Amino acid sequence: MILNNAFIETTPRRGYAMILMLIGSTIISFGGLAIRNIEMADNWQINFYRSIAFGIAISIVLLFRYGKTGPQQLKGIGLQGILAAMLIGCASICFLLAITNTTVAATTFTLSSIPFLTAIMAWVFLGERIGKSTIFTMSIALVGISIMFVHGLGSGRFYGNFMAFLCAIGFSSYAIIIRRNRRLEMLPTLILSNLIIMLVALIFTWDDLLISWGDLLLCFVLGGVLSATVNTFFIIAAKHLFAAELTLFMLLEFTLGPIWVWIFVNEVPTSWTLVGGSIVILAVFLKSVSELRKANI
Repeated sequence: MILNNAFIETTPRRGYAMILMLIGSTIISFGGLAIRNIEMADNWQINFYRSIAFGIAISIVLLFRYGKTGPQQLKGIGLQGILAAMLIGCASICFLLAITNTTVAATTFTLSSIPFLTAIMAWVFLGERIGKSTIFTMSIALVGISIMFVHGLGSGRFYGNFMAFLCAIGFSSYAIIIRRNRRLEMLPTLILSNLIIMLVALIFTWDDLLISWGDLLLCFVLGGVLSATVNTFFIIAAKHLFAAELTLFMLLEFTLGPIWVWIFVNEVPTSWTLVGGSIVILAVFLKSVSELRKANI
């Protein structure tokens, strides 16, 4: 079914949805920095404790919204919700395997393909035809991404880059399912996804769950604050934005991520990374200003 673009272009909720995505993408951009500051915990220990914090945070959101009936919302996600949980769970695992096996910059360069993969999937599976302004913004962003990719991907390693690519495919597929089921409450998919991650992590590290208090705190910040916030905002925004637009704002995360690790842990990006990143930020900024003006916000 092809959606009515004219209706979506004029709804004032689009402006609020974009603000949520801008805030969420900026918050989660500190994820790479948090991971870089974890001293001893390995991938699976991080996944395990991060998922506990993430699940608790989303459970609190559901209880706040629905009270005692919050747990019952899990029944409403259906088979597609279960599939979405599996996809975002796999994407989350692949993200950590990527960022701990290559540079933050190389990981984020690869993940920058998410908006473009999502746009193709949304056109094929949802019939969503994005507007000219979004196409123009994506074209500008693609220039910046290409600059960063060509001049920086070689700094990574194949395994990490491949995991980042699998993460991109998984997240794009997840975005399509969330968008298709936007009239349903899909927050419970996040609880289910984190249960899946915890079970997988336990298989690999059930006999070695002891980590330092500092690492535990960073895992809880990563899951309970950064990841929980952006994923909650993402599901809310999915009700008002096209799938391609949703993931377009994620480019802000992928651009800012290498900058934070440069500033705070001296993982130095190339000058081309800064040039390309500036182009991406400018493209997203102009798109946001344009849409917020249309919405009179």
